[in-house]
Amino acid sequence: MADGLLLIGGGGHCRSVLDVLERAGIPIAGIVHGPDCDMTPVCGYPAQGRDEEAAALRRGFSQALVTVGQIKSPELRMRLYALFKDNGFAFPSIVSPLAYVSPRASLGEGSIVMHHAVVNAGSSIGVNCIVNTRALVEHDCTIGDHCHIGVGAVLCGGVSVGKGSFVGAGACIRENVRIGSNSLVGMGCALVHDIPEGCRHVG
Repeated sequence: MADGLLLIGGGGHCRSVLDVLERAGIPIAGIVHGPDCDMTPVCGYPAQGRDEEAAALRRGFSQALVTVGQIKSPELRMRLYALFKDNGFAFPSIVSPLAYVSPRASLGEGSIVMHHAVVNAGSSIGVNCIVNTRALVEHDCTIGDHCHIGVGAVLCGGVSVGKGSFVGAGACIRENVRIGSNSLVGMGCALVHDIPEGCRHVG
């Protein structure tokens, strides 16, 4: 069994994740590309196969991380996570050495906390989530599975973000606000009230 982490998706988010993994000293096995992508190296790391080869890849590798980004929809990240999970891959949780995650917070498998992000005490991050660069998740927040908290977003204390939701770059969410599942809060928005499932708040 080869050592190192397989990265599923080779685009811009993957390159940012590579920086985090290298800084943390985590071995990287290579990249898994989508069906329509060229089988090219990414930042010097080799292509090891394609998504549909998950079962065959499991014979050589044991750990993976979804490195496809998420803005408009979580569906691709969810599908890739399920595909590789069903084929027996383990999904470590990753924290940049330049980030802070309180020992009184929890981080689900396959989730990543990027450079200079903060997750404070009592907060819970679900599986396969992105807490992006300089995001702040204050105390006692609950982030559901397959969410993306964007660059520089601020979640004040007690915020709840439902499964599959996206909080855009620089958005600010007031304390104790609830965001329904599969919702989107646009870049730079100030959200001061609850929003329901499937809502797009871009005002």
